[in-house]
Amino acid sequence: MNKVKQILGREWEIFPAGGATGEAFVASHDKEKLFLKRNSSPFLAVLSAEGIVPKLVWTKRLENGDVITAQKWLAGRELTPEEMNQERVAKLLHKIHSSGPLLCMLKRMGKTPLKPEGLLEIIEERLDEEIYSLPVVTASLQFLQQELNNIQTDLQVVCHCDVNHNNWLLGKNNQLYLIDWDEAMIGDPAIDLGMLLYWYIPEHQWEDWIRLYGIELTPHLLLRMKWYVVAHTLNSVQWHLDTGRPDEMNRWLRFLEKIL
Repeated sequence: MNKVKQILGREWEIFPAGGATGEAFVASHDKEKLFLKRNSSPFLAVLSAEGIVPKLVWTKRLENGDVITAQKWLAGRELTPEEMNQERVAKLLHKIHSSGPLLCMLKRMGKTPLKPEGLLEIIEERLDEEIYSLPVVTASLQFLQQELNNIQTDLQVVCHCDVNHNNWLLGKNNQLYLIDWDEAMIGDPAIDLGMLLYWYIPEHQWEDWIRLYGIELTPHLLLRMKWYVVAHTLNSVQWHLDTGRPDEMNRWLRFLEKIL
């Protein structure tokens, strides 16, 4: 980050912000603090303008072609799992799914809608034989195949695709943000809704939470949510196998057994 230090000035301290990619940093000088990221998506500018992520301060392109973005450092904390049932979570997710500027920007970036049949094909090609032979995986694939024609919808919105509670940031100003947009895509809002409800909200509260979001919990939405959660879970099972995490893989397999 020497070139970034040249941009900011030698008096700035820069240190890693953590995370799996190693592309995020924190810069500090006196009482000023910035969150820096290398090669962040141009989508960030629209997210900032919409108030969905902390304010974008500047964007700089380095001589080597890398793009560095600086956001205002926000004093705050992650939401707890128990806080995911709050109305402000439902309202912010609805705002994201309803945003025309966000959808327009992803399209301009060349993103095309995720089709369930394409997702199913990717999953079937990716699963190892070791995974394929497990009864719960076989049952999951049968479910995805049987319901493929029943989950079709014309709804196409910007989906975050990782609505884990760690990505919801509550500022000291009491404003809620959703961060880490690297996996964003265009698709059925059931992708985000299913993950959030299955992971965090007791089933007897789903109808109330969806009403806070702004729609009704129909049988078709329930089926779509389940379909995408099963698909996502199969991907997670394979990913944890690939990365040598058998305990996590087994945890996701138990989750599959529970929801099928």
